[in-house]
Amino acid sequence: MSEKKYSDMNEQELRTEIANLKEKARKAEQLGIVNEYAVYERKATMAQAYLTDPGSIKPGEMYQITGDPGMYFQVEYLKGRFAWGYRLGGDKYEEALPISLLMPLKEGK
Repeated sequence: MSEKKYSDMNEQELRTEIANLKEKARKAEQLGIVNEYAVYERKATMAQAYLTDPGSIKPGEMYQITGDPGMYFQVEYLKGRFAWGYRLGGDKYEEALPISLLMPLKEGK
C-alpha cells in the first residue's frame, strides 16, 4: 500500500492523519519510546503545514515559534511549506521551519 502524500490530501484527510499521528505519538510517549514520539510529532507538524495558508506568512516579518516560548523567527523567504530565515538571538545561521510552527506576533508588541 503506497501512502498518499500530504500535498495530495484534502483538508479532512489531513485532519484525520494529524489525529492519527498525535495518537501514535501519545502511545509512544506513554511507552517511553522517545525517538518514535519525536518522529510522529514531526510528521504531524508537517501535515499541519499543509493546512496552513502560505499566504499568511510574510517574508520580512517576525513570528513566534510554536512550542518554543520566547523564541522568535525572522522569515526571509518561503519555499514550499517551509519558511527560511533566522532565529532571533541565535547564531544567525539560516534554517527552515515548517510554516505550521510560526505564530504571528500579537498586535502592539
